[in-house]
Amino acid sequence: MTNQASFHVLVVDDEEGIRSGADRILTRMGCRVTQAANGNDGLKVIDADAPAIVLLDMKMPGIDGMEVLQRIQSLGREILVIVITGYATLETAVEAMKRGAYDFIPKPFTPDQLRIVVNRAMETVRLRQQAETLARERERTLLDLDREQSRLRTIVDFLPSGLFVTNTEGIIVLMNPACRQALNLAADTATGRHIDAYIDDERLCSLVLDTSRGRHIDAEDIPPYEFSPSDNKFLMARCQPVRGANGQCLGALVNLMDITTLKVLDRLKSEFVAKVSHELRSPLATIHEQLALVLSDMIGQVPENDQHLLSRAKEKTQGLISLIGDLLDLSRIESGTVCHTPKPVQVEKLLADIVDFLQAQARAKGQTLEFAAPDEPLPPIKVDPLALESIFGNLITNAINYTQEGGQIRVTAEHAGPHLRIQVTDNGFGIEPRHLERIFERFFRVKNDRTRFITGTGLGLPIVKGLVDALGGLIQVESTPDAGSTFTVLIPVNTPADA
Repeated sequence: MTNQASFHVLVVDDEEGIRSGADRILTRMGCRVTQAANGNDGLKVIDADAPAIVLLDMKMPGIDGMEVLQRIQSLGREILVIVITGYATLETAVEAMKRGAYDFIPKPFTPDQLRIVVNRAMETVRLRQQAETLARERERTLLDLDREQSRLRTIVDFLPSGLFVTNTEGIIVLMNPACRQALNLAADTATGRHIDAYIDDERLCSLVLDTSRGRHIDAEDIPPYEFSPSDNKFLMARCQPVRGANGQCLGALVNLMDITTLKVLDRLKSEFVAKVSHELRSPLATIHEQLALVLSDMIGQVPENDQHLLSRAKEKTQGLISLIGDLLDLSRIESGTVCHTPKPVQVEKLLADIVDFLQAQARAKGQTLEFAAPDEPLPPIKVDPLALESIFGNLITNAINYTQEGGQIRVTAEHAGPHLRIQVTDNGFGIEPRHLERIFERFFRVKNDRTRFITGTGLGLPIVKGLVDALGGLIQVESTPDAGSTFTVLIPVNTPADA
């Protein structure tokens, strides 16, 4: 294995104190250190003796750090760049990372901070070298990997999550101890048999076998799969194809995560929400009806200001009733009481009907809402049509709400391998990158000057995500602020309802 002494680290900084201090720290770590006082000198060192890691200052005389970073990237060499700067801002960090920097550390930094970042970079280089070594051994089969790659086996065996690898025939050729424990197998259970000898779940076995044979175009198109190997234990499986040097599929890698604790917490939370929602629904409905009755009787008899206050109260109670309805929908999704009435559905017809129904809402804002039907009919799928209507009704309504007047919303559908891919695209307000990972959280709403007047419960997208997961599908989002968003839903042609 590569040792630290073989690591060449270049420190490019116009401050001699920073260079000499970093030199002392890194030399004690066993690294070979070279110093450069400016960007031009640093590039000369890189051309003469390419370092594994570069510590690069952003603000220097002559060419600055960003230009040096760009030139390093243009060389096509696998050099890890750690940006160091006294002008530490989030924007600087994001820009540097976008341009290919490995990590970012602000001045002033402590010796421990520098050691942690450099150690992490060295570990990345080691893993990359190990991966290259494995690639050079591509003539060996995955069974050879199980018997002979003891170094990789040691790493795999100490992973905290379960992992197993299959070949193209669905034979498990590698399995770590955490996987045996997760599947309730004996510690000495040997590999070499078909996956269904280890896992008693037909849908998961089918998913792994399809992945092993290269039937999934992209790893991102493979949805996570939840299953229960025994009472009171829940696992999440994520599959990814193992590809050879020429892109051919050699098998599948499956990661197993124990989500039992999360399931228990979700169940307790859902039970609490459902109980509270049921208790509040009836009194709120009564209050709403009484306010409506009072308003109808008071027209022309009380000041307009009082009528306005009562109208606002009526609107707020209606909003609470809608919120309770969404919460109950989420509880039903999580308890597994939805998507249980599957019927054959022609997705393009269902989408066309939803678009027609929402045309009036779009026209009220002067928007263009269209459905681009596929050139060839899509294969029918057997699902709960109400679940599909809720998914795409919510997505299209969201697009209308978060698109400016006169905007455009477009819905498309196509057959993509084992999935149907449906996209809802708009040219509306868009979503900032920092919010993208949170939009499927309950009650989370993007609020800014353009969206703060839009009403909603913050539960529409969580409901969509829950329904898509229940159908064994996947939802993705791409968005650019002030340019629009695209929500992509992948639904398997052979849905869980078919099983």
